[in-house]
Amino acid sequence: MNLTSVFPHPIIQGPTAGGPNTPAQVAAVSNAGALGSLACSLLSPAAIREQTAQIRALTGKPFCLNFFVVETPQPDPAEISKAVEWLKPLWSSLGWTELPTPAKWCEDFAAQFETLLELRPAVASFTFGILSAEQIQRLHDAGIVVIGTITHAEEAIAWQSRGADAVIASGTESGGHRGTFIGAQEDATLKTFELLPTIVAAVDIPVIAAGGIMDGADIKRALDMGAQAVQMGTAFLVTDESAINPHYKQRLLTAGDHPTRLTRTFSGRYARGLVNRLMRELEPVEAQLPAYPVQNALTTPIRAEAAKRGDTELMSLWCGTGVARVRPMPAAKLVETLLSEMNAA
Repeated sequence: MNLTSVFPHPIIQGPTAGGPNTPAQVAAVSNAGALGSLACSLLSPAAIREQTAQIRALTGKPFCLNFFVVETPQPDPAEISKAVEWLKPLWSSLGWTELPTPAKWCEDFAAQFETLLELRPAVASFTFGILSAEQIQRLHDAGIVVIGTITHAEEAIAWQSRGADAVIASGTESGGHRGTFIGAQEDATLKTFELLPTIVAAVDIPVIAAGGIMDGADIKRALDMGAQAVQMGTAFLVTDESAINPHYKQRLLTAGDHPTRLTRTFSGRYARGLVNRLMRELEPVEAQLPAYPVQNALTTPIRAEAAKRGDTELMSLWCGTGVARVRPMPAAKLVETLLSEMNAA
């Protein structure tokens, strides 16, 4: 398939879970001729329905719903107790005598999947895991284009063999969570422009480049190397329609050469963000922390309280390595700017 038959401009606004992503942002990007994406991974089926309705009230153009492919865990209570103890210096610094217990570890992916089928967006994208051939067929029967996220060629081949329409090749520069599902996350070490040619050579379906892509020249380079489109998350985090916490936004706008790194400390799964106190304090036990979504649920109240207090040292400041090049402006203006830069390049 050709992705331009779905959305005219080769730009996908990366889904940013946890609040920054809004229906207004998704609609603005889609109305500008790119593809807006709503991060549904942390949303209940009711919230997914509500936000999708809001997008549809603002645009008649195609948009994407994005999901984490996860199984609901049943962690060992001893593992939880140990993790809570490791987190104690952080939650006790908030004045708490105990860490609030999560109501649930994650949303039920099976219920989210049925909601997706019911809502029938033009596109659905997935990360953290892979769908079965049967699930992909059900999405196709509902008229939905299916895109999988990958970090190496074996994963791209797996998605293609199950019937996916395209893959997002996510390099190590990408902000937020990594999509590795075959092999260890630590072994997926290729940067975007190292990864891209290996994926283009490995599969026949369209490849979308992601990671460190911040301007039109970057987009042009990706297209010249065989990508059909790019996905950009960090660039859209600071757009006017993003509901990013103002203190988090300020950190991105003033990031300069402040380091980013991949960390398991926040969620139990490698994700890239600005280095801060939470990352540094948990670094010694990082390898032993519970896997996603358990660690993610345990740190959620700490991060939420820190956000209320404007304490960015205890918030997850997800962003890619290109963060110093973010440009605050309306989302549609960013799409327009990227296209003009791409054409100039």
